[in-house]
Amino acid sequence: MAFSPSPRQLTAIKAAVFVLALLPFLRMAWLVFQGVPVEPLEYLTRGTGDWALYLLCITLALTPLRRFTGWNSIVRLRRMLGLFTFFYALLHFTCFFWFDHFFDIAAMLQDVVKRPFITVGFIAFVLLIPLAATSTNAMIKRLGGKRWQWLHRLIYVIAPLGILHFWWMKAGKNDFQEPIIFGVIVAVLLGLRVYWSAAKKAQAARA
Repeated sequence: MAFSPSPRQLTAIKAAVFVLALLPFLRMAWLVFQGVPVEPLEYLTRGTGDWALYLLCITLALTPLRRFTGWNSIVRLRRMLGLFTFFYALLHFTCFFWFDHFFDIAAMLQDVVKRPFITVGFIAFVLLIPLAATSTNAMIKRLGGKRWQWLHRLIYVIAPLGILHFWWMKAGKNDFQEPIIFGVIVAVLLGLRVYWSAAKKAQAARA
């Protein structure tokens, strides 16, 4: 029998997930404040980028997990985890914009155009903005369920762009282990959705 939490249990689960998702940021901030990282700016940039990818993968994994376990309530965590994905992506971009370019928009845009791995990362971040901006009940009602769903399918474009950004960044050091792991995870999660969509269409055609 699938686990079906009560409203109180679901609230407790959401609170626990919120704290767990915030802990990496608090840890990074504390270590930088203590002067532990040798290169604090690089540490923050890499750390926030890594956690944006971690949370992106976790967010994408919720739908397969729901289908495999029957725990339908788990999708109620998706919005929070998606917003935390944007939170870490925003911190990652802020590190790049602030520490690398000191809020010089022209220099930042020049860097975006010049370096392909920054280009795809910037595109992925820009595409995340409308998803975060419409992650409220009021925006869902304003857009309508179908249009909201279509808009949020941008995540299927954002995820590969995030992997490509990470891959090109690591390519300079010939370090492909982590990008391959992330790439396989995202490919499986997106592949399951393609399979389920094709199976649904085939079933509808037979009916």
